Parts: sequence; structure tokens; C-alpha cells
Amino acid sequence: MFGRIIALAIPVILQLLLVNSVSFADTLMIGQLGSTDIAAVGVAAQVFFLVTMFLYGVSSGGGIFISQFWGAEDRPSIHKIMGITILFTTVVVGIVSLYSSIFPSSIMRLFTQEQDIIAGGNTYLKIVGFSYVCTGISYMYATGLRSTGDTKTPLIISIVALTIDILGNYLLIFGISFFPRLGIAGAAISTALSRTIELLLYIIITSKNPLSPIRCKMSSCFHLDKAFVKKFFTYATPVIINDIFWAIGLVFYKIAFAKIGSNALAAVQIVESINNLFIVIIQGYAGAVAIIIGHLIGAGREKEARKFENSSLVFSLVTGLCVALIVILISPTFVTLFNIEKEVSSIAIKSLFMISFLLPFKSFNIAAIIGLIRAGGDTKFAMYLELGSMWIVGVPLAFIGVLYWGLSLPQVYLLTGAEEAVKLLFELKRIKSGKYIHNIIQ
Repeated sequence: MFGRIIALAIPVILQLLLVNSVSFADTLMIGQLGSTDIAAVGVAAQVFFLVTMFLYGVSSGGGIFISQFWGAEDRPSIHKIMGITILFTTVVVGIVSLYSSIFPSSIMRLFTQEQDIIAGGNTYLKIVGFSYVCTGISYMYATGLRSTGDTKTPLIISIVALTIDILGNYLLIFGISFFPRLGIAGAAISTALSRTIELLLYIIITSKNPLSPIRCKMSSCFHLDKAFVKKFFTYATPVIINDIFWAIGLVFYKIAFAKIGSNALAAVQIVESINNLFIVIIQGYAGAVAIIIGHLIGAGREKEARKFENSSLVFSLVTGLCVALIVILISPTFVTLFNIEKEVSSIAIKSLFMISFLLPFKSFNIAAIIGLIRAGGDTKFAMYLELGSMWIVGVPLAFIGVLYWGLSLPQVYLLTGAEEAVKLLFELKRIKSGKYIHNIIQ
């Protein structure tokens, strides 16, 4: 079974690593322009982060169904799920895309009142906002393929798209050769172009492959009956709400961090860029567990699913410890790559050490909630647990730590880790009871 996990997880990890490596490279290149530009792009990127969390919620909800339908060998229903997720994504993300492109200043002022940061963020959002719909549809294609066991195709497409992105950033940010020096605008143009090409590749590759499990005619994808749509949203809505409000919670964390000062805001951007490079190992592992659990439940092999849960959680803890050690070892070296003040560098390194201490617990929780509880169809419990721990414990502690206790950024990172302890207590009881297993396709 663990051989199968590795086979599924490695392509997912590599794809996520590529995505976050490009994000890191973007931040690194923009960082050469100064701390103000890092902060501007970091704040502007919060819109895309919220969009991504919405997409992650929709795709996760769809993935739960697709995994179980694939286990039950029901392709027509897989096609219907693809139709629902693509249609829903296009409508919602399209609205966000228009607003962020037309009214970027109103978004930037939610996070900062510094005019230089607002101006840079406006430039970025006006250009990149229109690419959000392309990203949304690409997300649904990738989820459909991964949930049916094809993790290699999304990896190949990501390699092409992200190569275009990083090359375009290099040429347009700095004005290499005959290309104009566009700074932040160059990063936005390159990102928008790569996302458009990514979607085109998904459409072309799946339509040309007659064996692709998500290849279908428009009529079969969008010929939806009311009962089917209702069932999808019954289970998917808690996942979508979960991820959106979890993302909003992270934005509130950043608002709290920003109140420490501009140096802390710049440090947060660097910390997240480095941390995201390695958190993908944990996410990829949890994703592989979720696919296997979904296939087992869909095929009616619930006893095998129960046997698999304990070993998968133990291995998640080991994975988290390994990732924490890596982050501790490389953090000082990676931070020095940025063109930032010594104070910002010191804050970033200390913050990464604090985050590393929490990574084993975070790894266990991600595997438990995403890999087992949500994939098992127990989406409401997962929502209550994640949002309750964040909004009742984590977010209030962040603001209390900053506004009343005057804590530094590293101390606030450690303080908010209390939400991980809360998750751990409740999820263990739920998994032990076996109540998280729901065959949602029957």
C-alpha cells in the first residue's frame, strides 16, 4: 500500500514543489527590487491566495466524489462532477477576477495604508487578475486526473507552464536583452501568460487522449440533473466553506502580522515563500492518502480503509519531522538570497525556526483531516474542526499577542500553533470511532 502512496505522492509533491519554487523564485527576483516591492506583491497575492483556497475547496469536494466514483468504476458520474466544478468555478472566480482587475486599490487598502505598497500592488492586480479563471479551470482538470490516479499528466503540464512563468519573470522584471524592464508589471504579465498556456495544455492533452478518464463531450459533462447537483453541494459545500474561511483566517493572520510593522510584513512574505517550498511534501502525502481512501471506500472495501488509517498517520508524523529538520537546516542560507535589511533577515530566520517546531503536528493534522476525514466523506466534521480551531483559538491569539502582549513575529507564530493542539485532540477521537467513513456515491 505504501508503494502506491509513494507512486501517487511523488508526482503531486514534484508539481507542488515546482509551483512553490516558481513562487519562491518570483519573490526572490522581485526582492532584488527592494522590500517595498516584496511587500506589494505579497499583499496583492492575497487575492490569488483566497481564489486558490476557493479552488482548493471546490476541487477537494469534487475529488472526494471522483475518487469514490473511480473506485466504483462509474465514468459518467465522474464527467458530471467535472461539469459541475468547472461551471461553478468559472462563475465565482470570474466575478473575483473582474473586481480585482478593476478595483485593485480597495483590496490593497484592506492590508496597508502605505502608498508605495498600494501602488505596486495595483499594478500587479490589474494585469494578473484576468488570469484567475484560467487557473480555476486548470485546477479542476488537475483534480480530475489526480483523483483517478493520473498524477503524471498534471506534473508534465506544470513543468511547461512554470518554466514559461519563471523565464518570463526573469526577462520582463529585469529587462534582459531586448525585453523592457517592467518590474512588478513584468512579473504579472508572465504569470498571466503561463496560466493561460497551462489551461490550453490541459484541454488539448485530455481531448486528444481517448483513454483519459475525464475526457467527455460537453453534453455529458453539463447534462446535470437536480438530485445529482444537490448531492454534490451537500458534501462539497462544507469543504468549500472550510477552505474559504480558512484562507480568510490566514489573511487575518497577515493583518495581525502587519500591525507589528513593515519589516514584519516583508519577513512574512519571505517566510511563507520558503516554508511553502517544503510544506508540499506534507500536502502531497496527504493527497495520496486521500486518493487511496476514496478508492477503497468507493469500491466498498471499508475494512481495508480502517486498517490503512493508523499506519498512514504514523508515517505522516515521521514526514513532518523530516520536513522540520530540512527547514531548520536550510533557512539561514535561503534567507540570505534576498536583498533585504539585516533586521528583516533576522526576523525571518527566527520565524522559520518557530514554524519548524510545529511542522510535525501540522503534518499529522493535514493527513488526518484531508487524507482521512474529508476523503472519507465526513466533510461537516472537518469543517467544524478546522474553522473552530482557527477562529476560536488561532486568530484571536494572533491579535492578542500583537496588540496586547506586544509579541514579535516569531513569538506570534509559535503562539498561534495552539490551534494545532486543538485539532489533534478532536480528530483522533473521530478517526478512532470510524464515524468519518461515508460512502457518498451510494
